[in-house]
Amino acid sequence: MTLHRDDEASKMGMWIFLFTELLLFGGLFLVYSIYRYKNPQAFAHAGEELNVLIGTINTVVLITSSLTVALSITAIQKNKPKLAIGLIWLTIVFALVFMVNKYFEWGAKIEHGLFPGQEHYNTIEPGEKLFFFLYYFMTGLHGLHVLVGSVLLLFVITRIRQGRVTYDNFVFHENGGLYWHLVDLIWIFLFPLFYLIK
Repeated sequence: MTLHRDDEASKMGMWIFLFTELLLFGGLFLVYSIYRYKNPQAFAHAGEELNVLIGTINTVVLITSSLTVALSITAIQKNKPKLAIGLIWLTIVFALVFMVNKYFEWGAKIEHGLFPGQEHYNTIEPGEKLFFFLYYFMTGLHGLHVLVGSVLLLFVITRIRQGRVTYDNFVFHENGGLYWHLVDLIWIFLFPLFYLIK
């Protein structure tokens, strides 16, 4: 018995899912914009607490990871599964680098008392509190997407090894790549909003 495969439906389902993710983050970007408009000085002052170098490194890391995941799709299309797996592992390493950087960045802010509920946080002005609340919420939600994307890529590796993702059946791999590009795209907006706009 031959199983019916509907690649177009799989792709369409992924695009619809990605659209809902964009709506979620689009709403958060709108909230951020409104509060920034109402508290320009406080947001600019709070933004100076963030490390632009770490943010820049993380941006380069994620952009490079988008390249490696795209190259892995090309590799599987050319029937080079080992190369595709190697490139996906490289993408996951980049994700790990991103998360480690984010861990140290968050850790430094928490150590300085800039986390909601801490004593120092309770003494700063309301506009700065809003900035840091949005910073933790939005970058935390993005970090969660990085983790989910990494797990999805691990499933892609497993399916390649099982022979379920091949040069003529790679939609699951493509969908995993699309999700990863979304993770990258969201960070491209988060980086300037929090780190660069003063």
